[in-house]
Amino acid sequence: TSSHTRVGILNNPSSKIKEDNTAIARGILTAFLTQNNRNLKSFLSKLAKEETAKSLAAGTKIAKFLIPGMDYDTFEKKYNTLGLDIIKTHQMFCQEVLKLLPGQMAVMSNGR
Repeated sequence: TSSHTRVGILNNPSSKIKEDNTAIARGILTAFLTQNNRNLKSFLSKLAKEETAKSLAAGTKIAKFLIPGMDYDTFEKKYNTLGLDIIKTHQMFCQEVLKLLPGQMAVMSNGR
């Protein structure tokens, strides 16, 4: 959130939700819940890179991608306890309320 913009993320995966294929989604949600705006922006930029996704898919731990200034302990504790239910809830909202197909992307706007 800033005086000009608010950003939020809803996950709408196209595949079965499992721990091994949700590292980025859980990392994004955890960062939103635990980090300040400056660190959040930098971390999200790092997670959005193709090589980061490939590395996480190959088994690299997300802690390797944390940036200086982030609250590592708070992030790691929340990341390790964040269940898959929140992603399933996002998926259900996207498909049942927004009528998106699995994996379909959309931009929603809700003015202040």
